[in-house]
Amino acid sequence: MSRLPRVLQNLRLPVIASPMFIVSTPRLVIEQCKAGVVGSMPALNARPASQLDEWLHEITEALAAHDKAHPDRPAAPYAINQIVHRSNDRLDQDMAVVAKYKVPLVITSLGARPDVNEAVHSWGGFVLHDVIDNSFAHKAVDKGADGLIAVAAGAGGHAGVKSPFALVQEIREWFDGPIALSGAIATGGAVLAAQAMGADLGYVGTAFIATHEGQATQAYKQAIVDGTSDDIVYTSLFTGVHGNYLKPSIRAAGLDPDKLPGSDPSKMSFGGGDAKKAWRDIWGSGQGIGAVKEITSAAALVDRLEREYRAAKARICG
Repeated sequence: MSRLPRVLQNLRLPVIASPMFIVSTPRLVIEQCKAGVVGSMPALNARPASQLDEWLHEITEALAAHDKAHPDRPAAPYAINQIVHRSNDRLDQDMAVVAKYKVPLVITSLGARPDVNEAVHSWGGFVLHDVIDNSFAHKAVDKGADGLIAVAAGAGGHAGVKSPFALVQEIREWFDGPIALSGAIATGGAVLAAQAMGADLGYVGTAFIATHEGQATQAYKQAIVDGTSDDIVYTSLFTGVHGNYLKPSIRAAGLDPDKLPGSDPSKMSFGGGDAKKAWRDIWGSGQGIGAVKEITSAAALVDRLEREYRAAKARICG
């Protein structure tokens, strides 16, 4: 484990809530931060693009009000996810808004960009880049990322295929900066296990879908509660990048989840409205859904994770 930067210290629980397509909006981010874990959302969830400014204003005002009312338990910081792949034609515009609000944490995905990292550093921000293998981790750090999100097998959305044991071990051999581990982290025990492997934080996504504040349909939330890892399919069809998705939503779209065609990676699309509209009803999910037993509030979910984390620690440490 590494020494965490100030922005990631003093969290109630060593957890970053991952930014989720459609699901993550200011309502969820604010409640995650108030509960004491890092809340995050993709910049591209704001539609139209001008809405991002409104959303960041809402988040900063709400968290400032919380801190004023509760100086003894201030909110955790928040993060904005930027897709830095060339298909994102909004990146420059969105980065200007992120700079305006001096967003404390920026999570970059799908290609490391030195210019983006330098921009974030210019206002004192911290960059976490998500990677699926050790070679991408080297590239991200070489290009200026401050920390890494190791996206292992079983993660929701765009996921890798590496065992978390192998991935964290290989990165930690040479990298002493912050690492968050993603991949079926849905219990407090899994958060502690991530730390035992050498990561600093757990990266929790799918469990937050089944919260009152998550912007998901009731059917989507219930599918998370009802599902298990057997209901997850790994495919590149929907964005050009392999990821994990719920089989029931694929069937509802008229496709056979067990016989999906591949996709052309050169035609990846993340920034356009058409792509979002085409696949908005294909539900991303990680393999950790078996731990999600009910639809609850974000605050109650964090309470559960903390209880499980402390109980696991007590079992191990005595």
